[in-house]
Amino acid sequence: MQREADYRMHQSAILMHMRTTLNLDDDLVREARKYTGIEEKTALIHEALRHLIAREAGKRLAALGGTMPDFELPRRRRSAVGTKE
Repeated sequence: MQREADYRMHQSAILMHMRTTLNLDDDLVREARKYTGIEEKTALIHEALRHLIAREAGKRLAALGGTMPDFELPRRRRSAVGTKE
């Protein structure tokens, strides 16, 4: 029974991480390292993906601009004068 549980745990761990072989342009990697200061390739790729996702999500959001003309902004809470929230 324990062996089966270990196997299931191993299978789920495999699904959480994905190894991929990439052919990277050495000049691009060198330039990215220079600008970011990130030396480890995996960390560099992760950071690049985060920025790519943020940029593309921003483009999608901007493309939605004005598509909900009846949208009402939610009420904002205001703190009392002289207090920090």
